[in-house]
Amino acid sequence: MRRIGLAAISLAVFLVAWKLVTVIGDYPDFILPPPESVIERGLRAIRSGVLWEHLLVTVVESVLGFALGATAGILAGIALAKSIVIERALSPYIVAAQAIPILALAPLLDIWFGGGLLARVVICALIVFFPVAIATMVGIRSTDPLLDEMLRSLGASAAQRTRLLEIPSALPVIFGGLRVGVTLAVIGAVVAEWAGAATGLGVLINIANQGLFDTPLMFVALASLAIIGLLFYGLVILAERRLVVR
Repeated sequence: MRRIGLAAISLAVFLVAWKLVTVIGDYPDFILPPPESVIERGLRAIRSGVLWEHLLVTVVESVLGFALGATAGILAGIALAKSIVIERALSPYIVAAQAIPILALAPLLDIWFGGGLLARVVICALIVFFPVAIATMVGIRSTDPLLDEMLRSLGASAAQRTRLLEIPSALPVIFGGLRVGVTLAVIGAVVAEWAGAATGLGVLINIANQGLFDTPLMFVALASLAIIGLLFYGLVILAERRLVVR
């Protein structure tokens, strides 16, 4: 209840400050709409079904992209941590791919994967992959060597040491990567929609900006993205509290 109260107070302060800026600056709605205009526009978008249509698409893309990227990142991170040869062979390519902005890669990936849901999921997965893979590699390598030696002396195989010791001890670091990755998944979904899509919150932002000059609707889409990110982040924290023993 204390956290909910603090969040409510923080939101109220933010809305009051936003309203004051619009009143003092006397900005028109197409530059900076007041909070009540955004809320009213959001209610209209909900009642008409426009918001739900675009919101659902972005949520599906984000969830699937995060699941694929996180799974691939954890597996790759384990492989990179366990094998120097794999790390030296693959690390330059992973870093180089991460250095290329996803916004530049998105149109190419959209062409390669047919421009449908699969293309957008792949784009989300790529942006999630790097932080999860690096966090997993660092977490695996931070395993206590004395505990590892003890399991070796008991006859544990490499797979058993990974499953029973290395992954559990690396979970706090892995979840750090997952926290970053789950918010990046939402960004990846928007970038993928900008590369080529008919629906999604990224598309709704473009429609509001370029076609209608409907700035309140743009704010509604941005607020929806923020809410999705917060919910996903909270779910990852909940899973971390369930799985990580502190």
